[in-house]
Amino acid sequence: MWLLMAYRLAVLSVTVPAMEVVLEAANMNVVAVVLPITFNGGSVIVTEIKKVRVNSENIRNPRYSPSLCVTHNCNLNCVYCYQKHDTSARMDFNTAKSIIDWIFEHVPDNADSVGIDFIGGEPLLEFELLKDVYEYACSKKRNIPYNFFATTNGTVLTGEMKSWFTAHREQFILGLSLDGTRDTHNYNRSNSFDKIDINFFLQNWPNQGVKMTLSEYSLPRLADNVKFVHSLGFKTIRGVNLAEGDFDWSNEKYIDILVLQLKELVAYYLANDTLVPNQMLNRPICYCEAKERERRKWCGIGTGCPFFDVDGKMYPCAFITPMTFSQGEISDIISTDFSDHDKFIDEECFKGCYIYPVCPTCAGANYLKNKNFKQRDKSRCRIQKLITLFVADLQAKRIATNPQIYDDNTLYHTIEAIKKIRTLYYPEFQKYF
Repeated sequence: MWLLMAYRLAVLSVTVPAMEVVLEAANMNVVAVVLPITFNGGSVIVTEIKKVRVNSENIRNPRYSPSLCVTHNCNLNCVYCYQKHDTSARMDFNTAKSIIDWIFEHVPDNADSVGIDFIGGEPLLEFELLKDVYEYACSKKRNIPYNFFATTNGTVLTGEMKSWFTAHREQFILGLSLDGTRDTHNYNRSNSFDKIDINFFLQNWPNQGVKMTLSEYSLPRLADNVKFVHSLGFKTIRGVNLAEGDFDWSNEKYIDILVLQLKELVAYYLANDTLVPNQMLNRPICYCEAKERERRKWCGIGTGCPFFDVDGKMYPCAFITPMTFSQGEISDIISTDFSDHDKFIDEECFKGCYIYPVCPTCAGANYLKNKNFKQRDKSRCRIQKLITLFVADLQAKRIATNPQIYDDNTLYHTIEAIKKIRTLYYPEFQKYF
């Protein structure tokens, strides 16, 4: 409550005397010196934190997330796809059964649930196999909660499929890949927009949202595409991902384009505050204020998300597959000690970048780009800094109108992060504003 009071007084330009306060939350104990706070044109200025003590008892156990590639085949040819598709490669039921048995025999001790992901290619091309695997998995007693998931392009759903998925929607979730308006989606994804029954996904999994991938074509249409997806009824957009492969996201022309799109999206989400900002603009920047960063991988590659190819061979994750890498590259990759987190930490980023805790990266994509896991794709640095600057702008403006959106602890650290992000990155992009 003290922080909300100080914030409101700051907005009214009233001076709050310096004081020392102990703030307690579920996992954090903060001793802070609270100096006068001001709000000026979206820039929130607060004092620095004196010290932070973190308790880990309440940290949630991870979800075990294996995936089965049921087919290499895909009926589309998306402009940003980096995979090589083989129309004949598919998983048989006996292979799938042995994988399911292995999964439940090897659930990590600290996992609180299992999420089995079916991928491809286009996984719904193997609908009968999905049904058989589901029924087999459910036929045995399991000692841990589990469910199933598949991301689909939505174009091959038949009436029979819809009926089955509707009947099993509580335990089998379908996610939709949708890049935005008809024009953008058709350009990126093989003229497939009108083949998708969008209402089917909204009715069955209204909170699931969609996965959106940004190509060079869709970038200047980003705001329109996001608005369109929300206008369909999707409250969230689970992923707005920069396309992998031969895209140089450091190109200045992309910065020019993205600034205008992000400005429009910030204004849109401020005017529609019941919507959850798309994944790109929904980063928890308060994490940047952690005084001691944990040296760990960004994801569960090699430990928490095994990938099983159509022949049953296991790979470190769904990105590391024969559809993406040569056998020579895969041989080198699987020799990695995936339990050694240091092999996945870019020391330059870890030690020198304030937004490291919220800057997304993919270990597999880093290997695709740099032939190693440690070095992040630095061509994305500027664009990630720019995105985070707009994240800070959006959160500052939301706090100004409704500081109750955060608990006191998160509010304090978010304000501090806003201040530092603006100080660090605004000068680099000032010419755009």
